[in-house]
Amino acid sequence: MKKTIIDLFESSVEKFGEKPFLLEKTTSEFESTTYAETREIALKTGAGLVALGIEPKQAVSILAEGCNAWITSELGLLYAGAISVPLSIKLEEANDLLFRLRHADVVAIFVSRNQLPKIRAIREQLPLLKHIIVWGDIELQEGEISLAELNAMGEKYLAEHREEFLAIGQAVQNDDYATITYTSGTTADPKGVILTHRNYTANVEQALTRISIPSDYTMFIILPLDHCFAHVAGFYIMVACGASVATTQVGRTPLETLKNVPGNIREVKPHVLLSVPALAKNFRKNIEASIHKQGPTVEKLFNFALKVAYEYNQDGYTKGKGWRFVLKPLVALFDKILFEKVRQGFGGNIKFFVGGGALLDSELQRFFYAVGMPMLQGYGLSEATPIISANSLGKGRHRFGSSGIVIQPLELKILDNEGNELPLGEKGEIVIKGENVMAGYWKNPSATAETVVDGWLHTGDMGYMGKDGFLYVLGRFKSLLIASDGEKYSPEGMEEAMVDKSPYIDQIILHNNQNPYTIAIVVPNKDALRKAVGNDAAKAAELIDSEIRKYRTGGEFGEEFPDRWLPAALAIVDEAFTEQNGLVNSTMKVVRNKVESHFADRIDYAYTAEGKQLLNEKNLESLSKLL
Repeated sequence: MKKTIIDLFESSVEKFGEKPFLLEKTTSEFESTTYAETREIALKTGAGLVALGIEPKQAVSILAEGCNAWITSELGLLYAGAISVPLSIKLEEANDLLFRLRHADVVAIFVSRNQLPKIRAIREQLPLLKHIIVWGDIELQEGEISLAELNAMGEKYLAEHREEFLAIGQAVQNDDYATITYTSGTTADPKGVILTHRNYTANVEQALTRISIPSDYTMFIILPLDHCFAHVAGFYIMVACGASVATTQVGRTPLETLKNVPGNIREVKPHVLLSVPALAKNFRKNIEASIHKQGPTVEKLFNFALKVAYEYNQDGYTKGKGWRFVLKPLVALFDKILFEKVRQGFGGNIKFFVGGGALLDSELQRFFYAVGMPMLQGYGLSEATPIISANSLGKGRHRFGSSGIVIQPLELKILDNEGNELPLGEKGEIVIKGENVMAGYWKNPSATAETVVDGWLHTGDMGYMGKDGFLYVLGRFKSLLIASDGEKYSPEGMEEAMVDKSPYIDQIILHNNQNPYTIAIVVPNKDALRKAVGNDAAKAAELIDSEIRKYRTGGEFGEEFPDRWLPAALAIVDEAFTEQNGLVNSTMKVVRNKVESHFADRIDYAYTAEGKQLLNEKNLESLSKLL
C-alpha cells in the first residue's frame, strides 16, 4: 500500500482541515495556520519550485531557523517530488556546509536572512546551486529570489497546471527518497543518511504504538528542525494525530532565539515539549534558582518535597509500591502547594517532555517526574528514522535509566562480537530490522554494506534487553574505554553522573585507549570554583579531585561505578567544549573523537609521571587562567 509523507499529510488535511496545525509568533502574539491553509502554502511553494525548473529526485536544501516556512517549504519540495537536504544552522560555511551541499548535489536552497551570509560566502564554489530562495526582508543579489516571489510564481503555475502539479506528488512512491540527513559525526566524518517516504511514515506508525497524542495537544519544538527526530516526533506524528505544532520565535541571533524559549512556552501553554537534555538541565537550574530566590524556608520545603516524591516514585516503574503507598497523600499535597506552581512557569499544561539527542541521566528524569512533567527517554538514531524505543506515560510503560519499550513492528537483537544473539540481560551490540531502517548512505556503498547487513541495521550502540521488557542503552562502542588488557567499559553513564552531581564540573570526557589507566579531560565550572576557593588554583584542583574521589570505594557514590575505570589522572582545561570550536554538535552532544584530538597533547601529558600528578603545571596554568 502506498504510504508516502504526501499521503500522510493529505489524509490529515482531509480529516483535520480547519484545525490549527502551525503556531508561530512573528509580531506580538502566536498566530495559527490550519491544516488546509498549510497545504495551500506548501502547494504554492512546491509549484514555484517546478516553475523554476526543479525536477523530481533533485536535491533541495533548507538552512534556516525553525518556523512555519521551514515546515511548509519542506512539504512543498516533497510535493514537487524533490529530496530534502535539511541542514543545521550551526554549521560553519567554510567546511561542513560546503561538504554537505556539494556531496548531496544540491540545486536549490531555502535560506533565512540570518543564514544567507554563509551561503553568499561559498556561492562561487557551488556550481550546481542554481536557486537561492530567501526568507525575510533583505536586499537580494543575482541568483536569489524571495520566498514570497517563489510562492507568487507557484500560485500562477497552479492556476494553469494544478492537476498536473498534484500528479507529481501523487506519483511519489514509498521507496522514493524523502531526505538526505547528515549525521552529526560524533565518532567520524558526517555521512548522508538516505531516508525514504516509507521510512518516515513507518516510523510514525511504529512510534504511535508507544505514545498517544490527542488531537487537541500542542507540541512546542525547541529542537532544531533539520534533525530527523524533529521530523518524526515533532511534526509527522502530530500530523498523523491532527495535533498542533509551535516553534520558537526567531530572534536576530541564536542567543536571542534561545532567550525567547521560556516566554514562548508560557504563551503557547503546550502539552508536549520536544527538547534536548542540555536544555532540560538549564530548565532545572532555572527552577532551582527561582526556588532559591524565595528564601531558605521555601528552598528547604521544596527539597523535602522532592525527597518525598523521589521515595514514592522510585524508578517510575515501581511507583508507590509496598509501604510507599502511605506517601501518596503527602505527594499530592506537595504537588498542589509547590510543584503546580513550577508547572505554571511552563504554561501549566505540560503532560510530558520528549528528550532527544543524547542519553538522559536518571537524576534529571527523577527531578522532572517529581515536579509532574515527566521527561520520557527514548532511543534512536538517524539511520532508523530515528525512533527505536520509547518510555511513555502509563503504568508499567516507563522506567528511569531505561530507553523504554521497543516500538512495533520492529525486530531487535543483541549480538556479541562474533554476531551470535545474546540472551536477556547480556550486553552487546543493538541491531534492528524494520521498515524504518534507512535506504543507505548517500554515495557511500561501502559504509552502507558495513552498517546494514541482510536488512539488519548494526547501530554501533551497546545495550541489553532487560527481563522487565525494557531496552537499556549503555553508549557507543566507539566511545568505549579500552584497558590495556582489552577489557571494555562504556563511560557515558559515569560522565553524566559526574557532571550532574558536582557543581564544580561543567563537562568531562573519560579516555582510555589500551592505556595503563583512565584519564579525564575536565572543564571546570569557574563561577562555582571562584565562590568556593577564590583564585587559589591548587585548592581548586584539589576540590575537583575530591569530587571524583567520591566515586571510589568507600566514597559517597562508591557503589555506582567500578574503581578500575575511574580516572587516575585529570587534565583540567580552560577551554569549554562548544559548537564554535567543533567539540559539540548541533544536538548538543560532545563529539568525543574531536575532543580527544583537540586535547591530544594534554592526553599524552596525563600519561607521563609529571602529568599524572594532580598539581602539575598544566592543570595549575588552566585553573589560574579561569580563576
